[in-house]
Amino acid sequence: MSGAGKSLAMKCFEDLGYFCVDNLPPALIPKFAQLFGSSSVARLALVIDIRGREFFPELQGAISELPRLGFEPFILYLEAADEVLVRRYSETRRQHPLASNGRVLHGIQEERRLLKGLRNRADWNLDTSRLSAHRLRTAILHRFSGSESPDQASLHVVSFGFKYGVPTDVDMILDCRFLPNPYYIPELNPLSGLDEPVRDYLLAREAAREFLARILELLDFLLPNFVREHKRHLTLAFGCTGGRHRSTAMAAAVAQALQEKGHPISVEHRDIRRSETHPPS
Repeated sequence: MSGAGKSLAMKCFEDLGYFCVDNLPPALIPKFAQLFGSSSVARLALVIDIRGREFFPELQGAISELPRLGFEPFILYLEAADEVLVRRYSETRRQHPLASNGRVLHGIQEERRLLKGLRNRADWNLDTSRLSAHRLRTAILHRFSGSESPDQASLHVVSFGFKYGVPTDVDMILDCRFLPNPYYIPELNPLSGLDEPVRDYLLAREAAREFLARILELLDFLLPNFVREHKRHLTLAFGCTGGRHRSTAMAAAVAQALQEKGHPISVEHRDIRRSETHPPS
Protein backbone atom coordinates (compact mmCIF):
# COMPACT_ATOMS: atom_id res chain seq x y z
CA MET A 1 0.00 0.00 0.00
CA SER A 2 1.08 3.56 -0.61
CA GLY A 3 2.80 4.91 2.50
CA ALA A 4 3.43 1.45 3.99
CA GLY A 5 7.18 1.48 3.35
CA LYS A 6 7.71 0.21 -0.19
CA SER A 7 10.54 2.69 -0.93
CA LEU A 8 12.48 1.49 2.11
CA ALA A 9 11.70 -2.12 1.21
CA MET A 10 13.09 -1.63 -2.29
CA LYS A 11 16.31 -0.19 -0.84
CA CYS A 12 16.61 -3.27 1.38
CA PHE A 13 16.28 -5.57 -1.62
CA GLU A 14 18.89 -3.54 -3.47
CA ASP A 15 21.23 -3.98 -0.49
CA LEU A 16 20.60 -7.73 -0.70
CA GLY A 17 21.73 -7.75 -4.32
CA TYR A 18 18.34 -7.86 -6.00
CA PHE A 19 17.76 -6.19 -9.35
CA CYS A 20 14.81 -3.92 -8.53
CA VAL A 21 12.21 -2.52 -10.91
CA ASP A 22 9.63 -0.01 -9.71
CA ASN A 23 6.10 0.24 -11.13
CA LEU A 24 6.47 -2.20 -14.02
CA PRO A 25 3.14 -2.52 -15.91
CA PRO A 26 1.66 -5.96 -15.07
CA ALA A 27 1.33 -6.98 -18.72
CA LEU A 28 5.12 -6.75 -19.05
CA ILE A 29 5.89 -8.94 -16.02
CA PRO A 30 6.00 -12.33 -17.86
CA LYS A 31 8.08 -10.88 -20.71
CA PHE A 32 10.44 -9.19 -18.28
CA ALA A 33 10.77 -12.42 -16.27
CA GLN A 34 11.77 -14.30 -19.42
CA LEU A 35 14.38 -11.65 -20.19
CA PHE A 36 15.58 -11.83 -16.61
CA GLY A 37 15.80 -15.64 -16.79
CA SER A 38 18.22 -15.48 -19.71
CA SER A 39 20.48 -12.93 -18.00
CA SER A 40 23.21 -13.28 -15.38
CA VAL A 41 21.12 -11.49 -12.74
CA ALA A 42 20.39 -13.89 -9.88
CA ARG A 43 17.52 -12.18 -8.05
CA LEU A 44 14.73 -9.86 -9.09
CA ALA A 45 12.31 -7.71 -7.06
CA LEU A 46 9.33 -5.96 -8.67
CA VAL A 47 7.55 -3.12 -6.88
CA ILE A 48 3.88 -2.94 -7.88
CA ASP A 49 1.53 -0.32 -6.45
CA ILE A 50 -1.68 1.52 -7.15
CA ARG A 51 -0.01 4.03 -9.48
CA GLY A 52 -0.59 1.55 -12.31
CA ARG A 53 -4.22 0.97 -11.39
CA GLU A 54 -5.45 1.10 -14.99
CA PHE A 55 -3.34 -2.04 -15.60
CA PHE A 56 -4.40 -3.86 -12.41
CA PRO A 57 -6.93 -6.19 -14.09
CA GLU A 58 -3.93 -7.80 -15.79
CA LEU A 59 -1.89 -8.29 -12.60
CA GLN A 60 -3.41 -11.53 -11.31
CA GLY A 61 -3.05 -13.18 -14.70
CA ALA A 62 0.55 -12.01 -15.01
CA ILE A 63 1.44 -13.51 -11.64
CA SER A 64 -0.30 -16.78 -12.51
CA GLU A 65 1.76 -16.98 -15.69
CA LEU A 66 5.10 -16.98 -13.86
CA PRO A 67 5.09 -20.61 -12.57
CA ARG A 68 4.42 -21.82 -16.11
CA LEU A 69 7.58 -19.98 -17.16
CA GLY A 70 9.59 -21.68 -14.43
CA PHE A 71 9.49 -18.94 -11.78
CA GLU A 72 8.20 -19.17 -8.20
CA PRO A 73 7.10 -15.65 -7.24
CA PHE A 74 7.04 -14.60 -3.60
CA ILE A 75 4.54 -11.82 -2.89
CA LEU A 76 5.37 -9.45 -0.03
CA TYR A 77 2.39 -7.21 0.72
CA LEU A 78 3.09 -4.10 2.80
CA GLU A 79 0.20 -2.49 4.63
CA ALA A 80 -0.58 -0.32 7.65
CA ALA A 81 -3.63 0.83 9.60
CA ASP A 82 -5.69 3.66 8.10
CA GLU A 83 -4.84 6.12 10.87
CA VAL A 84 -1.12 5.37 10.54
CA LEU A 85 -1.16 5.94 6.78
CA VAL A 86 -3.11 9.19 7.21
CA ARG A 87 -0.52 10.40 9.71
CA ARG A 88 2.37 9.47 7.44
CA TYR A 89 0.84 11.36 4.53
CA SER A 90 0.24 14.34 6.79
CA GLU A 91 3.84 14.33 8.01
CA THR A 92 5.33 14.07 4.52
CA ARG A 93 2.74 16.40 2.90
CA ARG A 94 2.46 14.04 -0.02
CA GLN A 95 -0.73 13.39 -1.96
CA HIS A 96 -2.23 9.91 -1.99
CA PRO A 97 -2.57 8.71 -5.62
CA LEU A 98 -6.28 7.95 -5.16
CA ALA A 99 -7.19 10.89 -2.92
CA SER A 100 -9.82 13.19 -4.42
CA ASN A 101 -10.09 16.77 -3.17
CA GLY A 102 -7.37 16.04 -0.63
CA ARG A 103 -9.38 13.27 1.08
CA VAL A 104 -6.48 11.02 2.06
CA LEU A 105 -8.55 8.54 4.07
CA HIS A 106 -10.92 8.00 1.14
CA GLY A 107 -7.93 7.27 -1.11
CA ILE A 108 -6.48 4.79 1.39
CA GLN A 109 -9.77 2.94 1.76
CA GLU A 110 -10.22 2.74 -2.01
CA GLU A 111 -6.67 1.45 -2.42
CA ARG A 112 -7.28 -1.21 0.22
CA ARG A 113 -10.38 -2.34 -1.68
CA LEU A 114 -8.55 -2.51 -5.01
CA LEU A 115 -5.62 -4.43 -3.54
CA LYS A 116 -7.71 -6.96 -1.59
CA GLY A 117 -7.19 -9.73 -4.14
CA LEU A 118 -3.44 -9.24 -4.16
CA ARG A 119 -3.35 -9.14 -0.36
CA ASN A 120 -5.21 -12.45 -0.15
CA ARG A 121 -2.68 -13.98 -2.52
CA ALA A 122 0.41 -12.71 -0.71
CA ASP A 123 2.95 -15.06 0.85
CA TRP A 124 3.75 -12.53 3.57
CA ASN A 125 1.44 -9.73 4.73
CA LEU A 126 3.65 -7.32 6.66
CA ASP A 127 1.84 -4.68 8.71
CA THR A 128 4.23 -1.77 9.24
CA SER A 129 1.95 0.22 11.58
CA ARG A 130 4.17 -0.36 14.61
CA LEU A 131 7.48 -0.77 12.80
CA SER A 132 10.19 1.85 12.77
CA ALA A 133 12.29 2.15 9.62
CA HIS A 134 15.03 0.18 11.39
CA ARG A 135 12.68 -2.64 12.40
CA LEU A 136 11.18 -2.86 8.92
CA ARG A 137 14.64 -3.07 7.42
CA THR A 138 15.65 -5.75 9.95
CA ALA A 139 12.54 -7.83 9.20
CA ILE A 140 13.13 -7.75 5.44
CA LEU A 141 16.86 -8.40 5.64
CA HIS A 142 16.27 -11.32 8.00
CA ARG A 143 13.68 -12.97 5.81
CA PHE A 144 15.33 -12.49 2.44
CA SER A 145 19.04 -12.68 3.26
CA GLY A 146 19.21 -16.21 1.84
CA SER A 147 21.66 -17.32 4.54
CA GLU A 148 19.57 -20.23 5.73
CA SER A 149 19.66 -23.76 4.39
CA PRO A 150 16.81 -24.60 1.97
CA ASP A 151 15.97 -27.57 4.19
CA GLN A 152 15.90 -25.57 7.40
CA ALA A 153 13.61 -22.92 8.85
CA SER A 154 14.95 -19.65 10.18
CA LEU A 155 13.26 -17.94 13.09
CA HIS A 156 12.80 -14.40 14.32
CA VAL A 157 12.04 -14.48 18.05
CA VAL A 158 10.35 -11.44 19.60
CA SER A 159 9.49 -10.49 23.17
CA PHE A 160 6.88 -7.80 23.85
CA GLY A 161 4.59 -6.28 26.47
CA PHE A 162 0.84 -6.69 26.04
CA LYS A 163 0.26 -3.22 27.47
CA TYR A 164 2.14 -1.74 24.51
CA GLY A 165 0.13 -3.66 21.92
CA VAL A 166 0.32 -7.09 20.34
CA PRO A 167 2.69 -7.32 17.33
CA THR A 168 0.82 -7.98 14.11
CA ASP A 169 3.66 -9.23 11.93
CA VAL A 170 4.16 -12.59 13.70
CA ASP A 171 3.17 -16.20 13.06
CA MET A 172 2.70 -17.40 16.65
CA ILE A 173 2.12 -15.64 19.99
CA LEU A 174 2.86 -17.30 23.33
CA ASP A 175 1.53 -15.72 26.53
CA CYS A 176 3.95 -15.83 29.48
CA ARG A 177 1.70 -14.05 31.98
CA PHE A 178 0.92 -17.31 33.79
CA LEU A 179 4.49 -17.36 35.14
CA PRO A 180 5.41 -15.69 38.46
CA ASN A 181 6.34 -12.06 37.85
CA PRO A 182 9.88 -10.95 38.83
CA TYR A 183 8.54 -7.38 38.79
CA TYR A 184 7.32 -7.94 42.34
CA ILE A 185 10.67 -9.18 43.64
CA PRO A 186 12.60 -6.09 44.86
CA GLU A 187 16.05 -7.35 43.87
CA LEU A 188 14.83 -8.52 40.44
CA ASN A 189 12.60 -5.56 39.58
CA PRO A 190 15.37 -3.33 38.12
CA LEU A 191 16.75 -6.19 36.02
CA SER A 192 15.46 -7.71 32.77
CA GLY A 193 14.92 -11.23 31.50
CA LEU A 194 18.38 -11.09 29.94
CA ASP A 195 19.96 -10.98 33.39
CA GLU A 196 20.94 -14.29 34.94
CA PRO A 197 19.13 -13.78 38.29
CA VAL A 198 15.80 -13.23 36.52
CA ARG A 199 16.33 -16.19 34.22
CA ASP A 200 17.32 -18.42 37.13
CA TYR A 201 14.31 -17.26 39.16
CA LEU A 202 11.92 -18.21 36.36
CA LEU A 203 13.56 -21.47 35.29
CA ALA A 204 13.63 -22.64 38.89
CA ARG A 205 9.84 -22.97 38.49
CA GLU A 206 8.59 -26.27 37.11
CA ALA A 207 5.92 -24.48 35.07
CA ALA A 208 8.55 -22.40 33.26
CA ARG A 209 10.74 -25.42 32.53
CA GLU A 210 7.78 -27.41 31.23
CA PHE A 211 6.62 -24.43 29.15
CA LEU A 212 10.07 -24.19 27.56
CA ALA A 213 10.24 -27.94 26.92
CA ARG A 214 6.78 -28.06 25.33
CA ILE A 215 7.50 -25.08 23.07
CA LEU A 216 10.71 -26.70 21.83
CA GLU A 217 8.89 -30.00 21.31
CA LEU A 218 6.18 -28.21 19.33
CA LEU A 219 8.75 -26.41 17.19
CA ASP A 220 10.60 -29.67 16.54
CA PHE A 221 7.36 -30.90 15.01
CA LEU A 222 6.29 -27.70 13.25
CA LEU A 223 9.49 -26.50 11.61
CA PRO A 224 10.14 -29.47 9.29
CA ASN A 225 6.49 -29.40 8.26
CA PHE A 226 6.62 -25.67 7.56
CA VAL A 227 9.71 -26.20 5.40
CA ARG A 228 7.93 -29.01 3.56
CA GLU A 229 5.20 -26.50 2.67
CA HIS A 230 7.84 -23.96 1.54
CA LYS A 231 7.46 -21.72 4.60
CA ARG A 232 11.05 -21.31 5.74
CA HIS A 233 10.70 -18.19 7.90
CA LEU A 234 8.79 -18.10 11.18
CA THR A 235 8.30 -15.23 13.61
CA LEU A 236 7.60 -16.35 17.17
CA ALA A 237 6.49 -13.81 19.79
CA PHE A 238 6.49 -14.11 23.58
CA GLY A 239 4.38 -11.67 25.56
CA CYS A 240 4.06 -10.65 29.20
CA THR A 241 2.59 -7.56 30.83
CA GLY A 242 5.44 -5.11 30.23
CA GLY A 243 7.83 -7.05 28.01
CA ARG A 244 10.78 -6.74 30.38
CA HIS A 245 11.06 -9.87 32.53
CA ARG A 246 9.09 -13.02 31.70
CA SER A 247 8.67 -12.74 27.93
CA THR A 248 12.26 -11.59 27.49
CA ALA A 249 13.66 -14.48 29.52
CA MET A 250 11.57 -17.12 27.75
CA ALA A 251 12.26 -15.68 24.29
CA ALA A 252 15.99 -15.68 24.99
CA ALA A 253 15.87 -19.26 26.31
CA VAL A 254 13.99 -20.55 23.26
CA ALA A 255 16.28 -18.66 20.88
CA GLN A 256 19.38 -20.09 22.55
CA ALA A 257 18.02 -23.65 22.43
CA LEU A 258 17.10 -23.36 18.76
CA GLN A 259 20.43 -21.78 17.88
CA GLU A 260 22.20 -24.70 19.53
CA LYS A 261 20.20 -26.98 17.22
CA GLY A 262 21.60 -25.10 14.24
CA HIS A 263 18.63 -22.94 13.27
CA PRO A 264 19.37 -19.42 11.98
CA ILE A 265 17.97 -17.14 14.69
CA SER A 266 17.43 -13.42 15.13
CA VAL A 267 16.08 -11.96 18.37
CA GLU A 268 14.23 -8.73 19.10
CA HIS A 269 13.19 -7.54 22.57
CA ARG A 270 10.70 -4.92 21.46
CA ASP A 271 9.69 -3.36 24.77
CA ILE A 272 12.57 -4.19 27.09
CA ARG A 273 13.54 -0.51 27.45
CA ARG A 274 10.00 0.85 27.50
CA SER A 275 8.87 -0.77 30.73
CA GLU A 276 9.55 1.36 33.75
CA THR A 277 10.60 -0.39 36.92
CA HIS A 278 9.25 0.66 40.29
CA PRO A 279 10.56 -1.34 43.24
CA PRO A 280 7.55 -2.77 45.07
CA SER A 281 6.94 -1.47 48.54
